[in-house]
Amino acid sequence: MRYDDFEKLVKRLARELPPEFLGGVEGLEVSRKTVPHPSRADVYTLGECIPLPTEDQAGPAGVQSRVVLYHGSFQALASLDEDFDWRAEVWETLTHEVRHHLEWRARAPDLEAFDWAADQNFARAEGEPFDPLFYQSGERVAEGVYRIEDDFFLEHVVREVPTEVRFDWHGRSYRGTAPPGATLPALLVVEGVAEPPPGELVLVLQRKPGLRSLFGRTVPWQGQLVAELV
Repeated sequence: MRYDDFEKLVKRLARELPPEFLGGVEGLEVSRKTVPHPSRADVYTLGECIPLPTEDQAGPAGVQSRVVLYHGSFQALASLDEDFDWRAEVWETLTHEVRHHLEWRARAPDLEAFDWAADQNFARAEGEPFDPLFYQSGERVAEGVYRIEDDFFLEHVVREVPTEVRFDWHGRSYRGTAPPGATLPALLVVEGVAEPPPGELVLVLQRKPGLRSLFGRTVPWQGQLVAELV
């Protein structure tokens, strides 16, 4: 299905939802992005509810969200299934994400941690100081995998920086050489995976939390890792 037709379908089905369910939904967006699942091959994220907490109003009434459906992900799945039902999948995804919005409103205080994590991730991208464990306050999408907006973080607990780093992404195994001089904790932006996320894929090499973590954070080391299929 073409992007324009997909967008029309989404908006048409959105009009069938009860208006009260959409209270606080400030935008319904159709994106061209393809979002692969971090650990399962042939699985893609079809939609997302992005919380947009405001400072104007406290409590659930002040929580707003943006619902996004990813046309690229729908196309990727449709290419794998000749019986793919576009209308049914759009309806299921749309109602699922709106349900997330209602849950966000019910758990309004939890948004503070997510908002803080997004601010820390922005500081990381800008080369400013940040808490090396900030990603753990993002959305946990799989064991040891966290998401903040378009960026995915793969957490690996190690005793020291290994010479060769191995990790899994979207059902495939990769390896790469750790950059010279890397120290723990290290955040390595990964390049070279077959189906990258919309944002950055970051491999986090982290020590097991211990007593030292109770007395402040160490400065994280940042670099890049070029991955190849195993």
